[in-house]
Order: sequence, then structure tokens, then C-alpha cells
Amino acid sequence: MLATFLIGLREGLEAALVVGILVAYLTRLQRRDVLPRLWIGVGLAIGLALTIGAVLTFGTYTLTFEAQELLGGTLSLLTVAMVTWMIFWMQRTARTLKRSLEEGIDRALAASSLWAVVAIGFVSVAREGVETTLLLWSMVQTFGDGPTALVGALLGLAAAVVLGWLLARGMLRLDLRRFFTWTGAFLIIVAAGVLAYAIHDLQEAGALPGPFTTAAPIDPLTGAVAVGWAAFPFGWAFDVSAVIPPTSPLAAILQATVGFMPRMSWLQVVAWVLYVGVVGAIWARGQFRPPKSPAATERAPEPDTAHVPAAAPAPVAPSPAASVPIAADAPNIPATTTAASVPTPSQQGAP
Repeated sequence: MLATFLIGLREGLEAALVVGILVAYLTRLQRRDVLPRLWIGVGLAIGLALTIGAVLTFGTYTLTFEAQELLGGTLSLLTVAMVTWMIFWMQRTARTLKRSLEEGIDRALAASSLWAVVAIGFVSVAREGVETTLLLWSMVQTFGDGPTALVGALLGLAAAVVLGWLLARGMLRLDLRRFFTWTGAFLIIVAAGVLAYAIHDLQEAGALPGPFTTAAPIDPLTGAVAVGWAAFPFGWAFDVSAVIPPTSPLAAILQATVGFMPRMSWLQVVAWVLYVGVVGAIWARGQFRPPKSPAATERAPEPDTAHVPAAAPAPVAPSPAASVPIAADAPNIPATTTAASVPTPSQQGAP
């Protein structure tokens, strides 16, 4: 419930913020007459997400076990790809999201294409809805406890709607940058767990070599699939089921938070480590990159003086004394004459 609650909260809050931006902008433009079309687009997006969830939930009952595992593994891989893309998309466009949404509304209103507002609302929410549906379905398949996982997701979505409404009304202040930073890191861990379970499904379906296929190394003493370094690469990496039972609350918490399962194959462990290491490093580099100093960004490049003709010498500024007016009673010197034109004593015939 905790994992699906956080997923529902993050994804729901992203959708709520997008809808809030669109509603606020249309209200500011005094075009509340097109709000019904926006809500039509939002409703269609929610309907699409629910339809996909229903098809995935009820459509797999008629498949064989191998087909179910193959479909589950493939959709889990698709989920990981979508979540990864959304993490980096939000990181890249978070600062310009509001402006891009408002520009889309401006283009739709300028073209008098009010149905384009429906499309904007649909696309903005459908992206989050489809991702949430696939992610929750994959996690339900992983946990095997659909009702509890769905309750957590619904609570998260409800909390997101309430938070979005409070933020839109100015009744709540939330550091969205910090919120999306930490939830983005959490989603990377969750996606790594979904990837590991996708490998497990594909191994059970026989699409990948593993402990369920003939490629698995056998322990000569027990006759079971080998465990540990001797089982690399297609056996079990570890098996702590005796210490942490798969049905225990601790196993559920570890699986929901870090993707840990009491028994994992080597391919699962390698996939988990590579995903967290590569994706996490790229995400952290973009998230915590130090900002450029204003002096470095605003300083103009130095001109190439090799081919620039020599400039004419600048005029010499007069000395301070040159601007001091001379007294009006000085002989033969007008009152406006400057000291620079005063004759020297030798020029005046002085001894």
C-alpha cells in the first residue's frame, strides 16, 4: 500500500498541477466558456487509463501461464521505459511546463479551434494516466495482492487531488522542486524493482534463460538449481527465503520500496544494479548539477584582434585645470578664455 500510495500521489499530483495551470490560465483570460471542453479532454484521458487497466486485468485470464508471464514481462519492460522517460522529461521541462501549456492554449484560442483545448487536456492527463495504470498493474502482478495495492493507489490519487486543489487556491505552500526530486529518486528504485520482476516473468515464460529453464546450473549435492557464485549467470544469486519468508510483511515492504525479493536470479540482480547505477547517475548529474555563475554566462566573448584594424587614437581629455575659468579682470584675456590659452610670462615680454 505504501508503494502504490506514493506512486498515486506523485503521478496524481503531476496531473493535478497540469490541470490547475490550464484552468487558472483560462480563467485569467476570461475564457471560462471553454472549460467544459477542457474537462471533456481530462475525462477522456481518465477513461483511457481505466480501459487499459480493465483490459490488462481481465484480458489475461484467458491466457496460458506462459503467455501471461510473457505478457506481464513485456508490459513491465514497457512500464520501466515509460517511467524512465517521464522522470527525465519532468526533470528537463519542469521549469518551462507552465509556459508551454499556456502557449498551447494561446494557439488553440487564436485559431478558434476550441476542440484543440480538448486535445490539450487529453494529452496532458493521458500521459500520466497511462503511465500510472501500467505501473500499478505491474506492481499488482509483482505483489500478488491486488486489493491492497489498489487501495493504496486510490488513496494516493485522492490525496493528490486535495493537494492540487489547495495549491490552486493558495491555501497550501509546497516545495514542489524538493517533492519531485525525492519522488523522482523513489521512482528510479521502484522502476528497478519492476525491471527485476519483468526479468523474473520472462524467465518463467522461457523467453530468457534462468532458474526455470534447462540453462540453469544444478547443484550436484541437492539436485536443485544452484545458488551463489557457482550459479552465475543463469541460476539463483541468493535465496534467503528461510530468513525472510516471501509472504512476510518485511518481504512486502522491501519488495515495494527497493524491489528486493527473498530469492532473485543473477539476471535480476544484474539488471537491478545496472538500472540504478546508470539511470540514477544520469538523473543525479542533471538534478544536482551546480548552476553556472552569472558572470560566466553574461560575459561577452573577447573579440579576435588579429584582423581588427587599429583604432584611431582617442582624443586626450583636457586636464582639470583646463576647465577652470580665468578671472574676468585678467589683462587681455576674456572671461571665457581657459587657462590653456593664457600666454606664458616670456610671451608677455616679462624679464
